[in-house]
Amino acid sequence: MATATRRTTAAADWRALGTGVRLVTTDPALLDSCNLLLARYLAEVDAACSRFRQDSELVALDQAQGRPVRVSPLLAEALAVALRAAAATDGAVDPTVGSAIGALGYDRDFRLIQDDGRPIRLTVRPVPGWRAVTLDRATDTVTVPAGVRLDLGATAKAWAADKAADLLAEAAGCGVLVSLGGDTAVAGEPPAGGWRIRVQDATGPVDETPAPGTYATVAIRSGGLATSGTTARRWRRGAHDLHHIVDPYTGLPAETPWRTVSVAAATCADANAAGTAALVKGADAQRWLAGLGLPTRLVANDGTVVTTPGWPTSAPARSGPEAAA
Repeated sequence: MATATRRTTAAADWRALGTGVRLVTTDPALLDSCNLLLARYLAEVDAACSRFRQDSELVALDQAQGRPVRVSPLLAEALAVALRAAAATDGAVDPTVGSAIGALGYDRDFRLIQDDGRPIRLTVRPVPGWRAVTLDRATDTVTVPAGVRLDLGATAKAWAADKAADLLAEAAGCGVLVSLGGDTAVAGEPPAGGWRIRVQDATGPVDETPAPGTYATVAIRSGGLATSGTTARRWRRGAHDLHHIVDPYTGLPAETPWRTVSVAAATCADANAAGTAALVKGADAQRWLAGLGLPTRLVANDGTVVTTPGWPTSAPARSGPEAAA
């Protein structure tokens, strides 16, 4: 009887797109070359999709004043993913939240946001809505109404993780895991037992184990896994505690019974869109996710954990690199 050979893995960690990057390959000899390709690709994504860079393509759309703009294939694809996520979630994930989230104070790289005492007036105002944006993929032309600002935060990193994992696995011919701020995509032949991913309720270094009860380690062999939550990116403005998950129906931080929602799906982009939508949908999220057949782990604000059918069982402990979602 043949005995399977355990694949050795190697990992690299750094920062890009305003978040942590983790790359794992099943061939340690290819880690450095894959890392160079990943850095180059993420630099292109940043130049196209960042809302914090004045020279990005996305920011340039703010000055278009409703005129059609020819964009790069990269930005066109990112916008297509965002609009598809909006349609699939009934508008719970909407790329036209840019002005709303900026008004809440999240108008720069999150590491530069400081708590301060300046007052802020929270006004219920629905966002313009994703249907106001027109994208022609035949010509890669996008039309954004004057005054509407786009934010691809709910989809772009997860989509970039999917694209990068596929790109690297094809180029290197080995198994690859790419995690961008916990949005994790895998491609190629996985290591023995699958890719081990620690799903946790609070952001932290992958080499630091959270307190018992606040995490679960699972294994996946393909697709993606993403965690959306209200605990990681929080700040204060005046008397208000704020977070980055905006409810498109109010233009304000979502009021939700969940602190984190982790979803496994065929792609990381699908997983992240579903998790973000679940936070907005609130009490209806578990039923909605189960109806879609998406394996999910939801953690309530009081720490109660519930899962939908198909959520992966806990992976056995072993040494070697893993990712955190």
